[in-house]
Amino acid sequence: ETPTPTTGSLRLDFDNVVGLENLVLNDSIYLNQNGDTFTVSLFKYYISNVKLYKANGDHYDVPNSYYLIDASISNSSIISINDIPNATYSSIEFMIGVDSTRNVSGVQSGALDPGNNMFWSWSSGYIMVKLEGTSPQSSASQNSILYHIGGFTGTNNVLKVITPDLQGNAIVITSTTTPEIHLITDVLEMFKTPTLMDFSVTNGIHMPGAAAKTVADNFEDMITFD
Repeated sequence: ETPTPTTGSLRLDFDNVVGLENLVLNDSIYLNQNGDTFTVSLFKYYISNVKLYKANGDHYDVPNSYYLIDASISNSSIISINDIPNATYSSIEFMIGVDSTRNVSGVQSGALDPGNNMFWSWSSGYIMVKLEGTSPQSSASQNSILYHIGGFTGTNNVLKVITPDLQGNAIVITSTTTPEIHLITDVLEMFKTPTLMDFSVTNGIHMPGAAAKTVADNFEDMITFD
């Protein structure tokens, strides 16, 4: 007889938005909390270390879970996770960024391939979140805004482990259904709460440090359950 399947799949679907509007690259003009207008030409970020928790605290760690979401590649915003043990899970946890171990593990492939232009060097590691665009308020050349946020060690570590509030919804994994978790990633959250960013003051961050950590403390709440 055929053994009963004991695993199932889950889909994570990320919607990139700017406030109440969908993120449209190179086109739409947005307003940040500081009153600066801006456009976005590039928006990429890492999601990694996915874990599913049961109500009793037991958890399933998805192996090798490293995903690069790129606003210019629409299917990159859908993450399909297979071979999850059948169970009812009450919460999901993941990291925005790439954990410290993988930052120092040498050249890697897939989402972690340096060819994705999300890697600086062995000393500085991965760029966890990258946003580029323009703002008339920016004094940089061609009014650019370039936020390359990284740093995986010490006081300026930008890694953020988040557990989106599923509002009481359970994740029921069976061999016959694939639940989908719809998540919203709001670009505006990079620029406010707790620190209001002003593009006339900060238009470029290109290295680990206090400025990158400030933006990371902002984007810690940029991904929410819809």
